[in-house]
Amino acid sequence: MLVLRVYDGWLKLLEQVSSPLLLAIRLIWGLGFFQTGLGKLQNLERTAGFFASIGIPLPKLNALMAGGTEMVGGILLILGLGGRIAPVPLVFTMLVAFATADRGSIVDAWTAHDLDKLTSAAPFPFLLASLLVLVFGPGKFSLDQVLGSHVRKALESKADAKSG
Repeated sequence: MLVLRVYDGWLKLLEQVSSPLLLAIRLIWGLGFFQTGLGKLQNLERTAGFFASIGIPLPKLNALMAGGTEMVGGILLILGLGGRIAPVPLVFTMLVAFATADRGSIVDAWTAHDLDKLTSAAPFPFLLASLLVLVFGPGKFSLDQVLGSHVRKALESKADAKSG
């Protein structure tokens, strides 16, 4: 049936563009995470002061943790390394950012049904990018893919040697 052939072709096309799209997301938002984390650490006193002003306990420690998480997580996103693990602390960090620094956007989205406030908040694109990589993985153009194929080959040759 023509409709099914067209649909199958469409799915094949989408499969071809998924890895380049994931690569672009990882590069853009990985760099963004790295830069924001670096900024927090380079301006630690100012960051800690801001954290204290919005009621985050142990502001200097939390500024160090948030900055470090964003920097290391950003590098891992760029490399596509630990694609199903590395986004977890980034997601957590962005949820904390929403709950503290951007709480108003959540309240407005919920009470005033104004999703624009939520989606235009600074943590939103970072959270979305992290969730995309967490759910779909880093794609074919990643260190996860390269290392995974080497590990699979090594395990297969080990299994072949045992059975042969």
